[in-house]
Amino acid sequence: MVHSIVTAGMSRTPSIRRARGAAFMLITGLIALSAGLASAQADTPTWRERLKAARASATPAAPWTTPGTHRVTLPHGGLERHALVHVPAGFRPKAPTALVFAFHGGGGDAAYMADDDRYGLMALAEREHFVLVLPSGYSRFPRGKLATWNAGDCCGDARDRQIDDVGFVRALLTHLGQQLVIDRGRVFAMGMSNGAMMSYRLACEMSDTFRAIAAVAGTEAVASCQPSRPVGILHIHARDDTHVLFNGGAGPDAFGDASKVMDFVSVPTTVSRWVTRQQCAPTPRRTLDVPGAFCDTYSGCADGAEVRLCVTASGGHSWPGAPGSRLGRKPPPSQAISAHEQAWAFFQSQAARPR
Repeated sequence: MVHSIVTAGMSRTPSIRRARGAAFMLITGLIALSAGLASAQADTPTWRERLKAARASATPAAPWTTPGTHRVTLPHGGLERHALVHVPAGFRPKAPTALVFAFHGGGGDAAYMADDDRYGLMALAEREHFVLVLPSGYSRFPRGKLATWNAGDCCGDARDRQIDDVGFVRALLTHLGQQLVIDRGRVFAMGMSNGAMMSYRLACEMSDTFRAIAAVAGTEAVASCQPSRPVGILHIHARDDTHVLFNGGAGPDAFGDASKVMDFVSVPTTVSRWVTRQQCAPTPRRTLDVPGAFCDTYSGCADGAEVRLCVTASGGHSWPGAPGSRLGRKPPPSQAISAHEQAWAFFQSQAARPR
């Protein structure tokens, strides 16, 4: 019995040793695997880190002079500001280029202003070979929607929070100057509604930069204006505008919350202010007269600048010449003139005046 037991025990010994060895190897492997997983997890970036890296990669750090639409992110005033910059096909990086800033209306953003069905500016930039800059105003929403401009006494959160939009434009222009060769005699601004008011503010505070502006459906909104140099002024407005009333005041469609806008200055008063500031001849000449629209031009202004008013009989609060239809019961844009075509022709004439 004893022999048998001893023999049996001795015969099991190699199996036990093999089992113990296998268990040891298994435990060692599990420990190594756990260490490897912990190391891999430590090396894997968190979602916040991945989001930060994605945002950084979306901001061009190198010169972007290739044709196309580029997104620019620029820190200013404690905020992350944005703009779209469209470089036309055939762009020559070493040749001085004209720069046109286009400011969206209240409640819009850069992408809205870039829609050719509404404004026709992208196609115009391609045809005329200028660089189009489409900044976005201030928005309290993460995606930047429903943005407004601090144009002085209007509008929305940008005004209420005293956002430094003029400083933002200056910073954006400096950034663009590091990327492009800008023709400093051909820097222009245009805007719709609240964006038109922002253009007027730039004419007051950055007259050393902007050669001319085109304001569509938005009047002057600053309490004080003392331009250091004459600026070409083009104002385009519909008589039946129900937001910014032609003869002054906020119309019934101006804004859901009346405290977010202002008692708008009238179109005649706005034009008269600039005629006086720039020492123009007090009587205009009719430079365009077509069915549904006319333009009056005040000449003889200091340094050859002009002040021009174009009025459409219809179209409401919209961009004349826009091919796209408008939602709801709003009247379609007037087709008597094209706002972007009028603006570009005016800019060209003002660039030609003595510097």
